[in-house]
Amino acid sequence: MTAPIVIVGHRNPDNDSISAAVGYAYLKNELAKREAERSGKAPAEYVPMRLGPMPPESAWVLEENGIAAPAILSHIHARVLDVMTPNPISIPRTATLLEAGRLLRKHNIRSLVVVNDDETYHGLITTRMIAERYISATDALEDDGSNSMAVAGDLIASLGQKVDEMTETDVLVLDKEGLLNEAVEDLMASALREAVVLDDDGYCIGIVTRSDVATRPRRKAILVDHNETRQAVHGIEEADVVEIVDHHRIGDVSTTNPIQFLNLPVGSTATIVAMEFERHGVEIPKSIAAVLLSAVMTDTVILKSPTATHFDREQAERLGALAGVDPTDFGLAVFKCRGGEDDLPVDKLVGADSKEFQLGDSTVLIAQHETVDLPAVMEREDEIRAYMRRLKDDNKYEFVLFMVTDIMAEGSQFLCEGNRRIVDRVFNIKCTGVGGTWMPGILSRKKQVAARILGS
Repeated sequence: MTAPIVIVGHRNPDNDSISAAVGYAYLKNELAKREAERSGKAPAEYVPMRLGPMPPESAWVLEENGIAAPAILSHIHARVLDVMTPNPISIPRTATLLEAGRLLRKHNIRSLVVVNDDETYHGLITTRMIAERYISATDALEDDGSNSMAVAGDLIASLGQKVDEMTETDVLVLDKEGLLNEAVEDLMASALREAVVLDDDGYCIGIVTRSDVATRPRRKAILVDHNETRQAVHGIEEADVVEIVDHHRIGDVSTTNPIQFLNLPVGSTATIVAMEFERHGVEIPKSIAAVLLSAVMTDTVILKSPTATHFDREQAERLGALAGVDPTDFGLAVFKCRGGEDDLPVDKLVGADSKEFQLGDSTVLIAQHETVDLPAVMEREDEIRAYMRRLKDDNKYEFVLFMVTDIMAEGSQFLCEGNRRIVDRVFNIKCTGVGGTWMPGILSRKKQVAARILGS
C-alpha cells in the first residue's frame, strides 16, 4: 500500500497554514478519486498535517464544521513504518516444523512470526534456523555411514518437532514511527537479519529485514503557505516535495523533479486553494468553504491588509455564499474566538504566529498578533519584552520584532528587542521607548515589514 502524501504548512502554524492544508487535502483527494475512476487504479491518499499547536481560531472553525484537526507531524524522515512488511504471516507455538516449512514455501518468505495462544507475539522462526537444525543432524553422520539410518530417523522425527522448541525470542523490536536511519544501525548490529514491529498490546504488526532497508524510501509532501526550508518540517531535505502552494516570496526549497508550484501574489494561500477548486470544477462543501473563508479573512485582516487583492475579495464573496455567512461578520467572529489577551500564555501571544528570516549572516524573528483589544495586550508589555529577550538570547537572533496589529484601528504597535537600529533605520522611527511605536496602516508582516527589512 502506498504511503499517504502529506500536505503541511509552516512551523508555528497560523490559520492560513492549517486551513490551506485541510482545504487542499480535500481537493486533492477528490481529484484522486476522479483519476481512479478513469484509470481503474487505487486512488492516492492526501493527509493534512501541522507542525505546531492549533491556533484557537483554527480549532474553533474546524470544530464548528465537524472537521478533525490535522495531526502533528514531528518530522518527515523515513520511518520504520515506510519499509516494514505489514501483517506478517504467523504460526502458533504448538505447530510443527513441517507446518512451518510448508508456510515458508507457500508464501516464499524467510521468516514466520511465532504467536502465543492469544495471538500476541512470542518470537521468530526462520528458514535459516530450520536449515541449521538439519545441518546439525547431518554433522552427526559417521564417515563410513554406519549410523545413517539413525540420522535419517532423527531428521524425519524433527518434522514433528514443535516450533516453540526452535523459536528465537531475542529479536530486535522496532517502533513503527522510529527513524529508519537509527533502525538500520540497530538491525545491522543484530545477530538476526530480521526485526519485528509490535503494537502497544504486544501484537506483531510488521517485520523488517535487511533487504527491506537496502533502499531508503522518500516520503512525499505538498507544502502550503511556505517554500523555505527554515520554515519547513524537519527532514524536508530527505523528502520528495511534489507540489507547493504559496503566496510568499520564492525561498530555497529544492526538488528532485519538476513539480506544480502555485505561487500567486494574493493575500492568502486559502485564496489560491479556493481558485483551484474552481479551476478543476470541484464543488466546495459548506464546511470546507467556511474553513477556507476563515483563512482568507485572518490572513488579509478582514480584507484590510495591503496584501488583499481582488482575487481575495472575489473568493471571500464566493466562499461566504457557499458557507451561508457574511464574510466580514464571519471574519470578526473568527478573530474574536482567539480568546482574551489578558490570560493567553505569553509564548502563545508572541510565538503563535512568528517566522524566522535570514538577514545576511544573521537570523531575525518577526512575530505578529492580531487583536481587537490593543490595550489589553499592551498592559502585558513588561512580560512580553522579557519573553522576547529570552527568545533572542536562546536562539541568537539579531533582533525580535513583535507586531501587535489592531484590526479595528488598522495599524500595528511595534515592540523590538535586540539590534533595534535596523528596524529604526528601515522605518525611520525610534523603537526604543516604553509602549513601543505605533505604525498606522501597517497590517502585513510579509509585504509591509519583512519585505522592507530584508530588502534594506
